[in-house]
This record gives sequence, C-alpha cells and structure tokens, in this order.
Amino acid sequence: MKRISVIVLSALFLTACVSKKKYLALEQDNGELKSELTKTKVEKEELETKFARIQERVDNYNSKINELTEDNNTKLVSVDGVVVSEKQKEAMRKSLKNVPPAYMSTAKTLKDSMNLALQFNLKVSMDNIEEDEDIAVNIEETVVMISISDKMLFKSGSYRISDKANEILQKIANVINSEESLDVMVEGHTDNKQMRSTAALKDNWDLSVLRATAVVKKLQDDYNVAPEQLIAAGRSFYQPLAPNNTEENRAKNRRTRIVILPNIDKFFAMMASN
Repeated sequence: MKRISVIVLSALFLTACVSKKKYLALEQDNGELKSELTKTKVEKEELETKFARIQERVDNYNSKINELTEDNNTKLVSVDGVVVSEKQKEAMRKSLKNVPPAYMSTAKTLKDSMNLALQFNLKVSMDNIEEDEDIAVNIEETVVMISISDKMLFKSGSYRISDKANEILQKIANVINSEESLDVMVEGHTDNKQMRSTAALKDNWDLSVLRATAVVKKLQDDYNVAPEQLIAAGRSFYQPLAPNNTEENRAKNRRTRIVILPNIDKFFAMMASN
C-alpha cells in the first residue's frame, strides 16, 4: 500500500513539472505576441500620421488648382472655338477700334473679323504712299503689292540702293512696323536683256536675287523691320509686266515688287504667346 502511494505521488509530481514548463512556454509566447502587437500599433500610428500629412498636402494642391481654375475661367472666354484672355481681347479691341462697322458686315467668325480689321488698318497705313510713274500700289483683298521701278531704287545693272529710294522705303517700313503679324516678300524682277557677267553677277537670276536681298537688308538695318517678317526672292525676267520687245516695256519689267500679306494665324499665335 505504501508502495502504491509513492508511485502515485511520483506521477503527480512529474505531471506538475510538465504543466509548469508548458505554462512558462505559453507565457513567453504571450509576451512575444504582446510585444509584436505593441510594435504593430506604433507602426500603424506612424503610417496614419504620414498619411494625414500627405492628405493635407493633396488637399492644399487641389485647393490651389481650384483657385487657379476659377481665376482662369474669369479671364478666358471662348469665341468661335478660340479661347482668348482679357489681354488678347484688348489687343483685338485695339485692332478693331477704327474699323467702320459696315466694313465688318461680311465677317462670320472671329478670324474673319480680325482678318478684315488687319486689311482695313493696312489700307489706311498705305495712304501715305502716293503712286506715280515709279511707284504702283495694288491692293487685292488682304494683300498689298507695291511695285517700284529700278530707276528709283538702283543704277543700271547694279544692286546697290540709291539714296532716292530712302523716302519710299521709309514709308513702306512704317507700314510693315505698324503690324507685327505681317509677312513681307521682296521680289526682284529684271528684263530679258543679257547682262555682262561679273564676279558677283553671272546673269539676271543673280541680279534679281541680289536686288531683293539688298532691299530686305536696307529695311532691316536702316528702318528696323524685324527680319523674321521678311522674305527675299528673285524672279529674273520670267514674270514680265509687258513683252520685252521695246525699251519702254523693258523699263516696266525692271522693278522690285514688295508684297505685304497679313497673316491672321500669326496674329492669333502672337496673342496666345503674350
């Protein structure tokens, strides 16, 4: 009996030892889990703080964008599909200021109106250029063509500009400088008479090109015409005004033609860049 009691007690002792080990192991696991949970909570709070800061920045950006959009909408208006600002509208008002309403009666779009305004203002600017036997002015819709005889511009067979041309070139420069959106082509024309070949001039092609270039350089250098508005072209004797069969007709064909073209697309492009 005593032996049985010892055996029972031993079994109970061993059972108690095993349970204590399990308890300590579980307690350690529990501590580690609590530590992980605390760490996770801290990381979550840090992430929430960062997210709140990011959200605040996003809200600020959106607020600024909305303010800019509202401000922009008050300044921009779409007319015939073209968006114009207050500054651009002011430029248009300036162009339209002196144009008679009747002159604009055929305009159907904004571009039509501005094209007609440029045309009218160009014609008014041309009033200072008087026609005579050496100067002919022809206006076709929005294109102005000024033909100047060579006897006013150059000496025979030369591409050096005469002082007699200063007055007319100054007036033409004033017209060009009155409107930035103009394109200007300077064309040199000769008669068909064969010229004596020199180092600089081989034929009428060379003469026509060099004369056009001389006028372009004169307009740029002496009268402050923007070079990006200018085009130099030589026509030789292939676009005569009259048959080259008399001295009088050949004199008509020796000329420099200045073609002034309002460029409405350039006008709108310049307004958009301002």
